Amino acid sequence: MTGGEYQNIMLRYTMNGISEIPRVALDTVGCKLNQAETQLLARQFAQAGYGLVSASEKADIYILNTCTVTHVADGKCRRRLKLAHGRNPAALVVAIGCYAERAPKELAQVEGVNLVLGNSEKPHLLQLLEESGSLSRPSSAEGGSATRAGFRTRALVKVHDGCNNFCSYCIVPLVRGREKSTPIDQVVTEVRDRAAESYKEVVLTSTKLGSYNYEGVNLSGLLKHVLTQTAVARLRLSSLQPGEISPALIGLWRNGRLCRHFHLSLQSGNNEVLGRMRRRYTVGDYQQAVALIRDMVPGAAITTDIIVGFPGETDEEFQESYELCKQMEFTRIHVFPYSPRQGTQAARIPERVGDEVKRQRSQKMLALAKESAQNFRRRFLDETMMVLWEKQTGGVWSGLTDNYIRVYTKNDKDLTNQILPVKLAKLFNRDGVWGEITD
Repeated sequence: MTGGEYQNIMLRYTMNGISEIPRVALDTVGCKLNQAETQLLARQFAQAGYGLVSASEKADIYILNTCTVTHVADGKCRRRLKLAHGRNPAALVVAIGCYAERAPKELAQVEGVNLVLGNSEKPHLLQLLEESGSLSRPSSAEGGSATRAGFRTRALVKVHDGCNNFCSYCIVPLVRGREKSTPIDQVVTEVRDRAAESYKEVVLTSTKLGSYNYEGVNLSGLLKHVLTQTAVARLRLSSLQPGEISPALIGLWRNGRLCRHFHLSLQSGNNEVLGRMRRRYTVGDYQQAVALIRDMVPGAAITTDIIVGFPGETDEEFQESYELCKQMEFTRIHVFPYSPRQGTQAARIPERVGDEVKRQRSQKMLALAKESAQNFRRRFLDETMMVLWEKQTGGVWSGLTDNYIRVYTKNDKDLTNQILPVKLAKLFNRDGVWGEITD
């Protein structure tokens, strides 16, 4: 979008007028990196004195941080933008992020969307809106916290962006660009600030976390800096690759502040498919990484991603993926039917798998995911574990253990953002266990 086009949109919007203290709703589709960026935007708007509301409320400005990793994510973004326009047809509706980077003209055609901005403009969004005259910073309002708008009790901190790998199916390098790491001092300061704001858990996020390297300091070095220079109670990592798992890295989990949760993307359990995906590991590499984690970090949760129906995937190749996932006993499996992304190498592979076959494979893998998750949770019944309580819904509190077990309980006290010992009593709901606070 040119500067002139941007100014014209802002002029038309400003003429409509908004409330004295604009109500801003921030919403996110996609990965934890997107969530971290949205939290940062929320913090900027709150500190400037704007009124933050949840994404489901009527707002003067609705901002969606978009995802475009699959066609399902694209559709979810379009639906949310239309819903926001329906809640307040006079609102300024802004689409930012990866979908906006990939297909700005397509998003601009969505009903109600006023402004489309890519990833490079995301960090400067507040400044752009204020300089255009669409927002006028409240002179008397006090700055506040992003948590008051319903954001999670866990804070997410971005430490790295971009990807140099160019897996054949993945659009991320095209919309996020080349890899770049956040300076160590900046990461430490952000984690320290979140701890000072009473966050009990910080999640370090990235498109490719294991590639972190700032002036020769790798991920292990970064973790050492954070652990020694901050007092945050829990530190969780977003995602790693099998080749990034080493005894030196996993040895850091001797520090109990590191959460026993490893998201280790598999994508396929067949070496030929992994080769066509241009993944940089084999099934054997993956098995060795999992074995090392389980040997050094007892009780660790290992979650993963699986793509079903990749071009050319045969029934036998899918079955190998299924059997490997069964063997790995994952805590969670995120299942993605393959979605071609224009501009990627895989989108040019002619041997497509039919939609019905992808649906059947997805259902089979999802059934395994459910069984595997229940088996993992069942292992910890009758144990007492520390739970970070997040929110109350319908009189029932929910929170997370460090190894990613969702726990529910009833309690008359306000448990928000407290870490308390809980005895895990029984499987509960579709995704967790029922617990009794023992403190």
